[in-house]
Amino acid sequence: MDLETFMRQLAMKTINQTSAGGIVFKKVHPNTYPLTPNPYLWLICQHSQHRGWVFPKGFVGDKNKNESNETAALREVEEEGGVKAKIITNLPILPIKTNYEYEWKNILIKKTVYYFLMEYISGDPKNHDWEMMDAKFVSEEEVKNTLTYDSDKQAFEKILKVL
Repeated sequence: MDLETFMRQLAMKTINQTSAGGIVFKKVHPNTYPLTPNPYLWLICQHSQHRGWVFPKGFVGDKNKNESNETAALREVEEEGGVKAKIITNLPILPIKTNYEYEWKNILIKKTVYYFLMEYISGDPKNHDWEMMDAKFVSEEEVKNTLTYDSDKQAFEKILKVL
């Protein structure tokens, strides 16, 4: 970060935000997707505002003040991804915590996101809400090539190392 950016951000109002989301996998039969190296497809969503490809996530506590990270993550997966999923709880690295910051209307937003590994239960990504313009299950390779943000890519790489 250059000095000018640093000084500008220092003078800005800062807001800390916490979000939670899911990295959702769907088991598939190897014969269905023969070129997929493992039997999983992954849920990704295209945001309707910035058009970036992301994992579903959203604010913790915006609908229920006492909402847990896990509850928020499950809710956001259903709202933004159109599917129901369950959290995989037996992996020691979870949740995966990412941090990033960005400027919005002269405010510095410092965001912490907690991603949970989730297994698909039911539903159709086409039933996503208005915040997303698309949601779909794709191969591991397509996730790596499609995700827009480094923080999502890094979280995905951490998940792949423990599966």
